[in-house]
Amino acid sequence: MKHFYKMLLAILCISYAAQAQQKTAKDSVKKDTTTILKEVVVSEIKRNGNITRLDSIKGTFIYLGKKNEVIKVPNLDAAVTEKYARQIYAKIPGVFVYDMDGTGNQVNIATRGLDPHRGWEFNIRKDGIITNSDIYGYPASHYNIPMEAVERIELVRGAGSLQYGAQFGGLMNYISKQPSEKPFSFESINTVGSYGLLSTYNAISGKVGKFSYMAWFNNKSNNGYRDNSDSKYNAQNISLFYQFSPNLLLKAEWTRSDYTIHLAGPLTDAMFNQDPQMSTRARNYYNPIINIPSLTLDWQPGKNTRVLLTTSAIIGSRNSVMFDRLANVPDTINKQTYQYNNRQVDIDHFNSYTSEFRILHSYGLLGMNNTITGGLLYMNNDLHRQQQGKGTTGSDYDLTLVTPGFGRDMHLKSENKAAFAENKWGITSRWSLNTGVRVERGQSDLTGIISYYDPADVPNTIKHHFALLGVNTQYKLSNAINLYGGWSQAYRPVIFKDIIPGSVFEVSDKNLKDARGYNLEGGFRGSWGVLSWDVNYFRLLYKNRLGTVALKNDAGQDIIYRTNIGNSINNGVEMFVQTDLKLNNKTSLTLFTSTAYMNAVYQNAAIRSGNTNVDVSGNKVESAPDWQSRNGATLKFNRYSITALHSYTSKTFADALNTVTPNAAGSTGLVPSYNIFDLNAQVRLSSSLNLRLNLNNAFDKKYFTKRPQFYPGPGVWSSDGRTISATIGIKL
Repeated sequence: MKHFYKMLLAILCISYAAQAQQKTAKDSVKKDTTTILKEVVVSEIKRNGNITRLDSIKGTFIYLGKKNEVIKVPNLDAAVTEKYARQIYAKIPGVFVYDMDGTGNQVNIATRGLDPHRGWEFNIRKDGIITNSDIYGYPASHYNIPMEAVERIELVRGAGSLQYGAQFGGLMNYISKQPSEKPFSFESINTVGSYGLLSTYNAISGKVGKFSYMAWFNNKSNNGYRDNSDSKYNAQNISLFYQFSPNLLLKAEWTRSDYTIHLAGPLTDAMFNQDPQMSTRARNYYNPIINIPSLTLDWQPGKNTRVLLTTSAIIGSRNSVMFDRLANVPDTINKQTYQYNNRQVDIDHFNSYTSEFRILHSYGLLGMNNTITGGLLYMNNDLHRQQQGKGTTGSDYDLTLVTPGFGRDMHLKSENKAAFAENKWGITSRWSLNTGVRVERGQSDLTGIISYYDPADVPNTIKHHFALLGVNTQYKLSNAINLYGGWSQAYRPVIFKDIIPGSVFEVSDKNLKDARGYNLEGGFRGSWGVLSWDVNYFRLLYKNRLGTVALKNDAGQDIIYRTNIGNSINNGVEMFVQTDLKLNNKTSLTLFTSTAYMNAVYQNAAIRSGNTNVDVSGNKVESAPDWQSRNGATLKFNRYSITALHSYTSKTFADALNTVTPNAAGSTGLVPSYNIFDLNAQVRLSSSLNLRLNLNNAFDKKYFTKRPQFYPGPGVWSSDGRTISATIGIKL
C-alpha cells in the first residue's frame, strides 16, 4: 500500500501540473501571468539486487522449476580482482570453496558435496560457450576469465542438467559485459593490494550501424601470501557482432587466458602451525594456456521460435615442472651431484571441439501456453598427455627435458553425440510441468606408452551410452512466490586420471563404469515486502565412485586396483533469506543469511587401507562439510556502501577412511572448521568513476580448506591471511 500511495501521489501531482499549465495558457490570453509549481520528489530505495533468479524461459533454455541463482558482479561489494569465492558466491547457499589460490587465478568451488577441484563437477561456460578443457578427459576449467569482464554469473543446479550436459553439479555460465551502444566506450579497472598485487583491466567497445565490438585485456601480478607463491596472469578477448536484422545476430569471438604460478608446496601440520606462510618448494611451477575461439548464430525466425547455433574449440596446454614429493621430503642439494634433484615435467595438450544446435518454440495447446526446447551436440576431443618427463635441476620455470621422452605419453580420444528435448506444459494458469530426456552416445579410446606398464595392457576403450530422464514442476502462489521441484538423472564420465595406473604397483580395471545417479530437489522461493528467500531440500545420489582397492594378482602379489568402489548419497537443506530495510530516503540496510546443512555419506563402499579393504559405508564424503553459513550486512548511504561478511565452514575429512589424526605428511587427517570475516566497501563517485576498498580475512585467521590427494601435492595448503586491496574503476 505504501508504494500505491506514492504512485497515486505522483499521478495527482502530474495531473495537477498539466491542468495548471493548461489554465496558465488560457489565462495568458487575458493577462501575462506565470504559475510556479513547487518541486515534487518521489523517492524509493530499491531492493538489493546483486542476487536474482533466471527468467522461466531465457534464450533457448527453460529454467522454470529449477533451482538457480544469478550474481550481478558489478553490484557486489567484494574483492573482485582477487576472486575470493566466499565473497562472490556469498549469497548462494552450500558453495564449498577450495581456497588455496589467493591470487585469484582460478576459482575452485563445488556444491552439494561434490569435488571442488577447478569446478570440474560443473558444466562451465562463457556466454554459453563451454570452457571445460576436456569433458571426457580432464573436465576442469583451466580457462580463467577476469571478474572485471563479467556482468553476471548464472548458476543452475544439477536438476537442469538435461539441457546443457549431464554434470552432477549443474551449469555455471559467466556472462560477460556487452558492447556499448555508443560508437566508442572505454573502461579501466585497476587494483593494488597486499603482497605486491597489481592488476589492470582495460576494455573498449562500441556500436557503428549493424556492427558492434568488444575487446579487453587483463594483466595481473602478485608476490603471493606464502613464500614462493608469486604469479603472473594475463587474459585477452575480442568479440565481434553483426546484426544482419533485428532477428539475426552473428558473433565471432576469441578469448584466452595464460598464467604462471609459483607453487609453494604442501605443508605438514607441524609446519602449518609454526608458520602458514612458509614454503617447502622453490622450484615448482604451473602454467595453463587456453585459447577458445567460437562462432555463434542467434536467429529468431518468428515471434515464437528461436534458434541458436554455436561452434567452438579449446586449444591449449596445461604445463607443470615440479619436484613432486610429500611435504616431509625436503627439496635439497644432492650430496653426490652437488645439484638439486631433477624435476618432473608434465604437459597436457588440449584439442577439444564442440558444436551445438538448439531450438526453442512456444505454442498453444488446450488454451494453455507451452514451450518446447531441443537440440543436438557433437564433441570431438583429443587429449595428449605427456607426464613424468625428466626435467632440469634448475630453479626457474623450464619445461626442458634432459632425457628425451616421457614416462607416460598417451592420447585419450573421445567422441560424443547427444540429443535432448524438454517441454514445459501449462497445466493451469498457476501450475507448469516440465518433462525432458537426453540421450548420449560416446566413446573414449586410450592409446600410448606407460614406461612401467605392459604395452599390451595400456589400450582401453570406455563407452558412454546413456538415456537420461528428468521432470520439473513449479506452482505459482503469486507473481512473486512459487513452489518448485525436480528430479533429473546425471552422469560423470570416467576421466584420464581414473584410467592411468599411478605406479608399477597399480592396475586399472578394464571395465570401469561411468559415475551415474540423480539430483532431486524441492523448494519454496519468492519475495514479499522487505523479504526475499529461497529454501530447498536436495538429494544427490552418486553411484560408481572411483577409487582403489587391495587385490592380489595371478602371482599372488599384492596390488592396488583402480576401480569403482561404491556409492554416496548426499542429503541437505539450502536456505537463503534477505531483508531490505529502508532507514530513510538515502539510507538502506540489507541483512542476509546463506546457510546449508548437508549429510554426505558413502553407501555400499569399500576402499584400500594398506593391504586390506575396509568397508566405509556410513563414513563422510571428503570435503563435504555438514554446515556452511555465510551471513552479511550491507549499509548503503547515497553513493556509499559497505558490507560485512562472516563465513563459517564446519570440519571435513580428507579421505574416505575419515582419518582424524594427521599423518606425518599432512595428506590425511581432519580439516578443522573455520570462521572468516571480510569487510568490503564501494564508493560511486560519479556515473563513470567508482572506488572499492577491501579488507579480506580481517582478523588474520590461519586456516586451510582441503588436503588435496593429487595436484598440487598431498598435504596442507594454506589459505590467505589478512589482505587489503583498493580498486578504482573508470568508464567513459
